[in-house]
Amino acid sequence: MKASVVLKEGMSFTGTADSGFTVALGAPEAVGGADDGFRPMELIAVGLAGCTGMDVLSILRKKRETITGFKVEVQAERADDHPRVFTKIHLHYTIEGTAVKPASVERAIDLSENRYCPAQAMLLQAAPITHTYEIVDHA
Repeated sequence: MKASVVLKEGMSFTGTADSGFTVALGAPEAVGGADDGFRPMELIAVGLAGCTGMDVLSILRKKRETITGFKVEVQAERADDHPRVFTKIHLHYTIEGTAVKPASVERAIDLSENRYCPAQAMLLQAAPITHTYEIVDHA
């Protein structure tokens, strides 16, 4: 994988992956930015939610669970003395479907956290990661 980050203006950057997808990166106004893009640590948190979310959803589908909606929310607490360091990270999964089994959800989350998501493995070196989930039954 290759990626590049190019200065647009001030403290705004465009990040481009070798796939061609781009993302806006920016700094807060307090440090000379225009608040016009993801801050790098926010992008890491979004990557974590995406990585685990794709894993969990894929595993649930393989288990033939009927999923009609899916969302992952991530909440990360920053250190008081360093705004770019996370001290706690929490993931909350909302799974909508018909007769989705809690055991399937718990197994999928466990597999993602402990075997499949490299973003989780990297971030665990820096901060504890916890999770909760809710199942919204559309039966």
